[in-house]
Amino acid sequence: MSIPHAPLSLRALARLLSYPDAELREQLPGLREALQREGSLSPARLAALDTLIAALGSTPPLVVEADYVNLFDHGRATSLHLFEHVHGDSRDRGPAMVDLAQTYEQAGLYLAPGELPDYLPVVLEFVSTQPSKEARAFLSEMAHIFNAIFNALQQRQSAYASIPGALLELAGEPVQAMQAIPDEPPLDATWAEPVVFDGCSTQGQARPGHTQPIHLVRKSPPSSGAVA
Repeated sequence: MSIPHAPLSLRALARLLSYPDAELREQLPGLREALQREGSLSPARLAALDTLIAALGSTPPLVVEADYVNLFDHGRATSLHLFEHVHGDSRDRGPAMVDLAQTYEQAGLYLAPGELPDYLPVVLEFVSTQPSKEARAFLSEMAHIFNAIFNALQQRQSAYASIPGALLELAGEPVQAMQAIPDEPPLDATWAEPVVFDGCSTQGQARPGHTQPIHLVRKSPPSSGAVA
């Protein structure tokens, strides 16, 4: 089976997962066009993404923004911080963050101020810079997380489920049904984190009234005359 080359699709999916402010809503037609033009996803996945894009564009802004916060900021099951699903509040999370950031730096990519390496839009932007085979392998390693998020969003009947569904398709992995996810306790009760992490479970995600920052930047190598 051929491996799809999907840098535009990955960047479009990353953008669609960002906070749905006015800037994102203005970009929706271009994101739809990019997904269609690249053709890396099946017609069924493209149709599901089109449903999401149409909803983001036609629903009143305050409703769209509130829905986003309720989905992604109020519990671990739908968290866009991937290490929430793997490490939770354990001490393993810190070293994993460092390792992932170093992976980006080795590729010549650096996090923008305030961003966390495990924030899914950041991860997808990084994956979009990799060759097709490596990109698919990277996505495949995270397929179990995408599947968990997909099921949680499906359970909430959210059109955002189209995004992890698309990521599973790009990874070459099937969607697997999971047992119903129980209701989670209030956010304050579950996301109280040790001081050492400085509340990192929610940092890096734009909040109402804040524009999502640029996630990854390239740094040019110093010139030969630069002072160390």
